[in-house]
Amino acid sequence: MEESDRKVQISNRWLQALSKGTTGHQLEAFSLDGLEILEAHEGFIRCNFVVSNRISDGNGNWHVGAMATLIDDVGAAAIFSLSGHVKASLDFSISCYSTAKIQEEVEIEAKAVGEKGRLMSVLIEVRRKGNGELIALGKQWMASNNNAIKASKL
Repeated sequence: MEESDRKVQISNRWLQALSKGTTGHQLEAFSLDGLEILEAHEGFIRCNFVVSNRISDGNGNWHVGAMATLIDDVGAAAIFSLSGHVKASLDFSISCYSTAKIQEEVEIEAKAVGEKGRLMSVLIEVRRKGNGELIALGKQWMASNNNAIKASKL
């Protein structure tokens, strides 16, 4: 098995364990419950997700905190599938353009878009499954905590 395939498999297993509650925190288990990985390769993950009533707000919409948790974890998995080591979030922003209701199906696509030394950037799109309407756009910069990377002299 190639190293790149191994990193993708580890990344997928981690996301699946989070969605089943066998690793991580209860918030992640609720927020990712039912996540289905459709496609994954180095630096890229595409998933299906159905919004459950456990992660809705008082109006029956997908709670933005649960959405942020899912965006963060899928983005981190995309970066891990490329870099092969854990990174820490430095900058994380989400722009919400629409809402999703309970039992609505959405598609999440995360792709690594930049790398500079210990920093990597990932872009995460959340779209309505039926018509492709953009629900949210996440942008995240993560820094490596891999000690094998030589520290800067600055």
